[in-house]
Amino acid sequence: MSGHSSKKLVAVSRAQLAEVIHRHAWFLESRPRGQRALLIDCDLSGISLAGLDLSQADLTGSSFQGASLVGCRFDMATAFCCDFRQANLENANLTRADLRGSRFTGAVLVGANLFEADLREGGQISRDSKGEFHLQDGTNRLSSGLGADFRGANLTNAILQQVMAVRTDFSGATMRGTRMVRAHLQGANFTDCDLEAADFSQADTRDACFRGAVLSKANFNYANTSGADMQDILSDKPQGRLLGELAVSLEELRRQHLRFIASHGATGALLDVSGFDLRGSGSWAGACLTMAKAVGTVFQRLDLSRAALQAAKCQGADFRNCVLDAADMRGVCLEGARLNNASMRKANLRALQMDDGVQIGADLSNARLCHVDLSGALLRGARFAGADLSFADLTDVDLTGVDLAGARLGGCKLSPAQSAMATSLGAIVAL
Repeated sequence: MSGHSSKKLVAVSRAQLAEVIHRHAWFLESRPRGQRALLIDCDLSGISLAGLDLSQADLTGSSFQGASLVGCRFDMATAFCCDFRQANLENANLTRADLRGSRFTGAVLVGANLFEADLREGGQISRDSKGEFHLQDGTNRLSSGLGADFRGANLTNAILQQVMAVRTDFSGATMRGTRMVRAHLQGANFTDCDLEAADFSQADTRDACFRGAVLSKANFNYANTSGADMQDILSDKPQGRLLGELAVSLEELRRQHLRFIASHGATGALLDVSGFDLRGSGSWAGACLTMAKAVGTVFQRLDLSRAALQAAKCQGADFRNCVLDAADMRGVCLEGARLNNASMRKANLRALQMDDGVQIGADLSNARLCHVDLSGALLRGARFAGADLSFADLTDVDLTGVDLAGARLGGCKLSPAQSAMATSLGAIVAL
């Protein structure tokens, strides 16, 4: 077998492509005359396929260089050794796609879904007219030079084993369980990533930035972390005070707090767990935390659904990956808190009406809420000034009366009407 060579791509006319896409749509609907799209070794560079569904298509060896693939669906597609350089794959869905050997230099994959996608190395072998086999130029490079942009992408359980991802931007991405064994990740940006249970064994992460990332259960066995920025990470090590330091049990403190609230302060004592790491403390679903103090407390991955958090002081607290569905959070203070990947569906964040007529608004100013699910939440009167809501789900949310001055809403699930209102309220909607 001879060495590397460049292959000749097949030109596809607009009429031919339209017919392929039409029959593929029928194939996905299991209709008669439907046929799976077979676009093998095709030249589709610079083309616009935005919003199309190419799930399960075979795209082996094709070039999409510089193509517009915004919002495309490539679920379970075979995209082995494809060329996606400088392509725009923003918000594309590549769930369980075979992307082995594909090139992504300079590609934009902001907000893309690559759940369980396979991005390992790979090479395509062809045979010429003389019967000689040739290894094509397929590689496993995610970035080189310009670098690929995976900001906010979902790479949960994706396979990036041995990939070349030097200086790649993964900031804000969800990468739980991602396998990066022996990957080349020098200078990569993992700022604020969720890397729980990610496997970096034998990887080269020199000078990579992990600032603010979740690294609990992550595996760095034999990895080269020289010069890596590990500031402010959340690992398996306790982050703050331990529950063993309490004079009485946490359960007793919660009972005292409940008595304090029920008696309007006549008996019991106000709960103060500021600075404690509460991970592993069990379920807090439906708990009474009204007026509780939890400044800088770590709640990461706890269930606080239906919890009462009215007027609670939670500045700088860590609620990443928490469940806060249907929680009563009127008047809560979450200034500078972290709520990335939290579920806050139908949470009540309206202003708290006091007996004396004073209203206390929920304060989430400068909080981090990337990928948070706020669908159906009540936000009237809440303050999100300077907050980061990138890629958040704001479906069925009324933004009337919400302070969004300087808030970042890039990549959010917003209707056109919501987007217009958010812009008028001072939010930054563009990525």
